[in-house]
Amino acid sequence: MTAAAIRSVVIVGGGSAGWMAAAALSRFLPPGTAIRLIESDAIGTVGVGEATIPQLRLFNQSLGIDEDAFVRATGGSFKLGIRFDGWSGPDSRYIHAFGTIGRGAGLLPFHHYWLAHRQAGGTTDLWDCSASARAAAADRFAPDPGRPDLPSGLAWAYHFDAGLYAAYLHHYAEARGVERIEGRIVGVERDGHTGHVAAVRLEGERRVAGDLFIDCSGFRGLLIEETLASGFDDWSAHLPCDRALAVPTGRTRPLHPFTCATARAAGWQWRIPLQHRTGNGLVYASSHLSDDAAAELLVGHLDGPPLADPRPLRFTTGRRRRPWIGNCVSLGLAAGFMEPLESTSIHLVQSGIARLLEFWPDRRLAPAGIAAFNRRSEAEWLAIRDALILHYHANARDEPFWCERRAAPIPDSLAERIDLFRESGRILRQGDELFAEVGWLQILIGQGIVPLDHAPLVAALPPAEREALVAIAARHAEAVAARLPDHAEFVARHCAAPPPTESRTA
Repeated sequence: MTAAAIRSVVIVGGGSAGWMAAAALSRFLPPGTAIRLIESDAIGTVGVGEATIPQLRLFNQSLGIDEDAFVRATGGSFKLGIRFDGWSGPDSRYIHAFGTIGRGAGLLPFHHYWLAHRQAGGTTDLWDCSASARAAAADRFAPDPGRPDLPSGLAWAYHFDAGLYAAYLHHYAEARGVERIEGRIVGVERDGHTGHVAAVRLEGERRVAGDLFIDCSGFRGLLIEETLASGFDDWSAHLPCDRALAVPTGRTRPLHPFTCATARAAGWQWRIPLQHRTGNGLVYASSHLSDDAAAELLVGHLDGPPLADPRPLRFTTGRRRRPWIGNCVSLGLAAGFMEPLESTSIHLVQSGIARLLEFWPDRRLAPAGIAAFNRRSEAEWLAIRDALILHYHANARDEPFWCERRAAPIPDSLAERIDLFRESGRILRQGDELFAEVGWLQILIGQGIVPLDHAPLVAALPPAEREALVAIAARHAEAVAARLPDHAEFVARHCAAPPPTESRTA
């Protein structure tokens, strides 16, 4: 360790964000780096994020976490995508499935050949060519990567209890030397010369100093906002839903391997199946729906009796303008809030951690690395913001909230993306943004935006070969799904969780 190396890291706040950071840092920082996490049992966490996207598999794998053990410990299930019900009218339905759809040819991705197939009168649905979509529709799952020469096209994520995931990582991190400090923070000290955070003060006249501070203090943003005044980009003009209610019900059958997001009168309802219960919630705009009406709407659309009273949450969608300032980096809700429509909350913690490790500083805190971190964070958040706006903008519902969303101006970045796709089926992915072409494709097509044409280079493939390409893709997806077991049976055989009371005390 060099003389200028970071020797002490202080994580302010626990929950998923804090313990994900602690686990990753304990795995990848140089030996001898002190990592301390401060949290108070008296302060609760939001803890409603129970759905993820496939990138979390990479995070867990990087920590050496066994998949079956993780799913068992968190009462989890597997997830092949997000099904959107009612967004293009009450009876509409599509899935944003993980994994690939078909296989491209030459310079073009598969969907251009599928567009030509449909233009020529073909009837194969886009999702017929997705193994994940086919398996999700049949409630089937197994981790089937296929062969190197013939990959299955499957990709998967998880549903789990976020509190149990934090506890799992807590044990992981403490076993690797992370020190947990119980206590409530009552003050922050700043360096008189640099303005950096020097220490936090806890009840009982305790003081915790550090070289680098990671703010996981939730919406409050104790360090990044209250102390360092990062500023906040408020996106409520584009994404006006500002409240949520969350309530669990008992386990429902079948155990679907997908999250469900159902459009309602002034927002949308989530349904997340775990092993012993189902997570439910309603995200809504208080300008169009009262809290009492929202609770009535949610409870009236549950698949079983609620196990608790609906839990309220208020938020503003947006992000900190500077998620890294001086010697303070914000993660999780301290960095901003993105409504969970595409299950990106935990991913944004994960990507923030990965970005921090990529630009890991020494005590000189060189500004170029901090600036690069902030630029890339902004680009990622903006791209996800646009994907969420797309769901609302391209709706076909007739309630006042949805009519308002259709008519509302959208960012130029999203308008350009829609225009390009509508014109020629082209999807321009910016840098290393989260959603790949296949993700944008499914949202655009699923929300009713159909291209007027396909890329002209499709003509380089004779029509018969083009049709064979589409047919082979559909047969492959069907064969992959058919060989998978029932999702519930797979979970019971490989990663069944103990009863909830045991899982919380283990």
